[in-house]
Amino acid sequence: MRRLWLGSALIAISLTATAQTKAPEIAYDSTPNLLKMPEHLYLGEAAGVATNSKGNIFVYTRTGSTNSTMGGSRTFTHGGARLFEFTQNGAYIREIGQGLYGFDFAHTVRIDPQDNIWVVDEGSNMIIKFSPEGRVLMTMGRKPESITVGSPEAPAGGRGGPGRAGAGAPGDNFNRPTDVAWDAQGNIFVSDGYGNSRIAKFDKNGRYLKSWGSRGSGPSQFNIVHGIAVDAAGNVYAADRENHRIQVFDNDGNFKTQYTNVGRTMTICISQGPHQYLYSSNSNGAGDLDNGEIYRMELDGTILGQFGHAGKLLKEFGVAHEIDCHNPNEVFVGELTNWRVQKITLRP
Repeated sequence: MRRLWLGSALIAISLTATAQTKAPEIAYDSTPNLLKMPEHLYLGEAAGVATNSKGNIFVYTRTGSTNSTMGGSRTFTHGGARLFEFTQNGAYIREIGQGLYGFDFAHTVRIDPQDNIWVVDEGSNMIIKFSPEGRVLMTMGRKPESITVGSPEAPAGGRGGPGRAGAGAPGDNFNRPTDVAWDAQGNIFVSDGYGNSRIAKFDKNGRYLKSWGSRGSGPSQFNIVHGIAVDAAGNVYAADRENHRIQVFDNDGNFKTQYTNVGRTMTICISQGPHQYLYSSNSNGAGDLDNGEIYRMELDGTILGQFGHAGKLLKEFGVAHEIDCHNPNEVFVGELTNWRVQKITLRP
């Protein structure tokens, strides 16, 4: 009986210690009614959000587009991805790439150090690079064909049929990619997340260099690599969503470590500046009210604090799908289920 009591006491102490290690809450504010959309234009699912050096806000959305009939008196709406730009105060500027072939099902938008705009489209299996003026500069990947083109097993550097690119497939045979990032040399890293379970590395001109990863739960394996970021030293961070962790690799793809204390990692972001911070969103999807927080971390995985939880009110998150954190104390969050972008200001 004494042993049973001691065992129960130890379990209670362990649970108490776990509860006491919860990350401290970070005080923060959210700007109400941030984005001002034109009349008759709606945001939809804000899958991606990013800012450039001027502070302008870019949102890649799963938004239907409206078309008029010949008489102009009736309209209809169909699905599609759309890319919008706003001023730093949320005033609407323009739409970029309207009706573009590669726009199908939005996943993320990122801005590189030269202010080029990159969108990752999960539906078309493409990554598209725009100039700051909105002109297409480069495309990576291609849409699935309506019929199989070529042999099922494509040679190195070639392309097989739709959906046939396996783990570690060469080149830009993407299968529902999720995110893009760059190192200081301009090398491009793509999280090829749903179908291929890998990270692919390209040079600054889009030439394939290497890839790593396979489906699984071990080191260098992924169960939906849903986001990617690169720090100033060139280390690569991967949001391994269904394995509930962040994996860290060196620039050549060698496994370094993993962080398993931040829940189901939906997206990650690394801030700029001399002291970089890692942000990570924990979300179990639509309707889950038990989490939804965003963690602020050191690059070594130390959790400094957390803010927010799931919900529909201001300062709550409805599936935080992408985070922009160029300014470490000013975070933009794109939400799927709340159809909005929030500008979060962290208090000192």
